[in-house]
Amino acid sequence: MPLDASPDLPLGETTCDVLVIGGGPAGATAATLLAEKGRHVVLLEKDHHPRFHIGESLLPLNLRIFERLGVAEEIAAIGVHKPGARFVSDEHGKHTAFSFAAGLNQDYTYSYQVRRSSFDDVLFRRAQRAGADAREGMRVLDVALDARGGHRVTARDEAGTVHAFRPRFVMDCSGRDTVLATAMGSKARNPHNNTAAMYGHFSGVAPFGEAEDGNITIHLFDEGWFWMIPLPEGVMSIGVVSNPAFFKRRRGEVRDFFLETLRAVPSVARRIAQADLVSEVTTTGNYSYASKVMHGDGWLMAGDAYAFIDPVFSSGVLLAMASAEMGSDVADAWLEDPVRAGAMARAFEAKVKRAIGSLSWLIYRINTPVLRDMFMEPRNRFRMREGLVSLLAGDVHANANRQLPVLAFKGAFYALSFAYRFGYRLGPQGLKKAAPRTLAPAE
Repeated sequence: MPLDASPDLPLGETTCDVLVIGGGPAGATAATLLAEKGRHVVLLEKDHHPRFHIGESLLPLNLRIFERLGVAEEIAAIGVHKPGARFVSDEHGKHTAFSFAAGLNQDYTYSYQVRRSSFDDVLFRRAQRAGADAREGMRVLDVALDARGGHRVTARDEAGTVHAFRPRFVMDCSGRDTVLATAMGSKARNPHNNTAAMYGHFSGVAPFGEAEDGNITIHLFDEGWFWMIPLPEGVMSIGVVSNPAFFKRRRGEVRDFFLETLRAVPSVARRIAQADLVSEVTTTGNYSYASKVMHGDGWLMAGDAYAFIDPVFSSGVLLAMASAEMGSDVADAWLEDPVRAGAMARAFEAKVKRAIGSLSWLIYRINTPVLRDMFMEPRNRFRMREGLVSLLAGDVHANANRQLPVLAFKGAFYALSFAYRFGYRLGPQGLKKAAPRTLAPAE
């Protein structure tokens, strides 16, 4: 599966138990766990840490993995305490905050907002300390999968030298580069959520309330949503996610279109009135996708290398690290017993898909009036609000009794959707005939 044609021939070959492609959160997690089990692990990262990356808002269930990796204190030192998430709607003229401490899972009740440059660097160095042969500036050129004869991976370093590796197992943790899925032609755009994003960093952004409280704030607007993530040193990460038709309206420079978009939404405009853009504006298209296959004989994909979903609920880093954690168990088992590992890989795939499905149900509906009304007017009958908070906290592998409140929330959504067909909408006093709403900054 050639990824980048090269006339150069590799000098020798390095054998290893597991080769991990990509040194982000998924790759570093897998490399650390496998190295600590005594496996010879090679980790290849195309860039050098620290480097910029989006995905700066973490979830409470990340904390469990930090503890297992032994980096909890390091992450706390570089992060902004995140007690929950706030949703703001100018259409409704109000906002609602969801505290993670109000969820069903009381083991982890907060998280962090982080600069990914610092966060990813901590995880990569942890893999090195664990004993992984973690190399930076190594771009994978070609992957030839052959579990019986031996996989073969080639990569080029920054000096132009080509290196060859003979791993027994390959883990693709290459993120949105999707190395294996691209080479296999198995990557498919998500037809249910075809979105794109535009984002940058600002200083001088006004807090939503009297003072910054650490929450991520999601500002909803007619054609999508904005994120506002408070980072260390007074920096605010701001991005907009919308559909391709919205971005096709751009005329002129991306930076100008981005600022115009922010100023067009009253609650957002109020907060950036005195702010300065302190970074380049970045755009990302084809936001949501999935590979048609996830694993095979002696290989698997983890994190964004397999699938990426809309980031409205900040699930990306958690899904990446959790899938890498499970994937490392599959890889370790395969090295001893491929038959047993096959059953583990199927269970791994089912669990990852179930987690993605739990969040996707909300994501596919976040732009509907029904779900937005439910977010702005949350109810806790049948513990629905607690179930919703647990989903927002990343508790997507919860057991059956914890899922009952989530099922109640979904049932309420379908019931309200039926009522909305007859002109009723959910408000502070319950269902009533819809009345016109004015667009004003949500306070």
